[in-house]
Amino acid sequence: MNAPQFRPLKFGVTRVTLRDGAPGTHYLKADQELQPFAERMTDRLQHWAETQPDHTFMARRVKQADGSTGDWKHISYAQAWQTARSIAQGLIDRGLNAERPVVILSENSLEHALLALGAMVAGVPFVPTSPPYSLVSVDYDKLKHVLKTVTPGMVFATDARYAKAIAATVSEDMEVVMCDGAVEGRQVTTFESLCATTATPAVDAAIAATGPDTIVKFLFTSGSTKLPKAVINTQRLWCANQQQMAQSMPVLAEKELVLVDWLPWNHTFGGNHNVGMTIYHGGTLYIDDGKPTPALIGETLRNLREIAPTVYFNVPTGFEAIAHAMKTDDQLRKTLLSRVQMFFYAGAALAQPIWDSLYESQEREVGERIVMGTGLGMTESGPFGIFVTNPFVQAGDLGVPTPGLELKLVDMQGKTEVRYRGPNITPGYWRNPEETAGAFDEEGFFKTGDAVKWIDETDVHLGLKFDGRIAEDFKLATGTFVSVGPLRGKIIAAGAPYIQDAVLTGINMKEVGAMIFPTPAVRALSGLGVDVPLSEVLASAPVLAKFQEIVNALAKTGTGSANRIARLCLLSEPPTIDKGEITDKGSINQRSVLTHRADTVAALHEGTLHYIVKPQ
Repeated sequence: MNAPQFRPLKFGVTRVTLRDGAPGTHYLKADQELQPFAERMTDRLQHWAETQPDHTFMARRVKQADGSTGDWKHISYAQAWQTARSIAQGLIDRGLNAERPVVILSENSLEHALLALGAMVAGVPFVPTSPPYSLVSVDYDKLKHVLKTVTPGMVFATDARYAKAIAATVSEDMEVVMCDGAVEGRQVTTFESLCATTATPAVDAAIAATGPDTIVKFLFTSGSTKLPKAVINTQRLWCANQQQMAQSMPVLAEKELVLVDWLPWNHTFGGNHNVGMTIYHGGTLYIDDGKPTPALIGETLRNLREIAPTVYFNVPTGFEAIAHAMKTDDQLRKTLLSRVQMFFYAGAALAQPIWDSLYESQEREVGERIVMGTGLGMTESGPFGIFVTNPFVQAGDLGVPTPGLELKLVDMQGKTEVRYRGPNITPGYWRNPEETAGAFDEEGFFKTGDAVKWIDETDVHLGLKFDGRIAEDFKLATGTFVSVGPLRGKIIAAGAPYIQDAVLTGINMKEVGAMIFPTPAVRALSGLGVDVPLSEVLASAPVLAKFQEIVNALAKTGTGSANRIARLCLLSEPPTIDKGEITDKGSINQRSVLTHRADTVAALHEGTLHYIVKPQ
């Protein structure tokens, strides 16, 4: 059988150097040096404004009065640079600085981008904040925590949807800027007036005063087990990471870069990785107002039928929806596959059946496969850290370190933790010296908490694969460790396309259980109408029969109590962001779900839940 044909893609790092340290410790790095990189991201923005002034920097569909979206509104590099300078002057006039930064409450938008650029030009940190903290939360606890941590001098929101949150959390002496709308009982500065500020030589002086150690932004962690921490992002971290990405993924600089992207900018994947590569390479980013949810995926598919990206990034749930749509959507296949050089996923495990479905559509449409890239990173690493090295990647593969990043592999409780040291690593957490001190080991390596193992122990150049989060693993009553990450991935793959995610149970018990968050596909499986409550859908005979098949199949591959699912239940209540069970990127936090659903866990193992599925 011939090997599958892939659309040509060059990989930048294919060799690594491994050395031994103290017993149980090894060090791994790319066999390639990190090349010089820009000192400031503003230098890259100015470069493109001068060399390709009319080229589109970003575009977004215009929102209509009825909430729908219309034609694309474009902003060129010259327009972005000039507007950023005007905004920077306004921030300078207000005396904003690292102690009084700009907090941005809103979702991705052209105005959000321009304000962030203006802050960057002025040398004032900006703080993109998860919109659900304002729009979904009912207690605003996380938003209050963000504001208390960074003590902003200005808060920005696009419109009146944020008025309630602002009124409840923002002090009256703090300036509020909005594109339109108002907050009852207080004065609001219009974004238009901020953009109309006349730039003076003070702007050039502010740029000159910034350097590699200047703080660009504070990105908050998801806060799934504790309150979110403010990760310090410097110019060095961001610029170094973009150069590392360019060397690991040469495709970014080979051709015109076009992104179609929904990933939220308050997360490092969307805000650092994708916005950063757009600025670094002079590309174009089309802001996608869709999302991989039943209500919003249609907007994403609409955009991908119209705009052909050259590289495309998403999370597994997004690729799952695209894979399903491409089976029957001719225009989607034609446009999306016309010039894309690489797909890339992160944030969670991608089930192999989704991969297989994507490959099938690609081979049918263009006669070749598109490489699906992935890797490992985190907010504290900029985020790019480890990247796959060949097109034959499998679910769970991570690859090798990017140039300039040294990995420390440390034996921990029978697993191997990976730690990072390099110019793309955060100096720490803002106003949190205790957490900062605890995050680094005695050699200055950042302790990720991620476990890895070799893809092939006989060939270190193939790199690493994911082995779960050390903090998620637990022991059964027998003392046997349960490796959560790999087992969770196995369950999701076995249950595709009906399992969104799985949370493993059984801490200090005799057996492993699983609580399943199902996908919308279970409704079609049940044969029941759209108005039937989800709890009834999950209790229907066809759904229970299917999950009986799934748990039986899993039982056949289980070799012991630690990797055999002894009981399974389906959850009708989705994970909530307020309780930290899920991020707005869609990734589940095992520990938080177990904490907040302790009664369900107990009932599952006591056998008092209805419709528990066990292997037969």
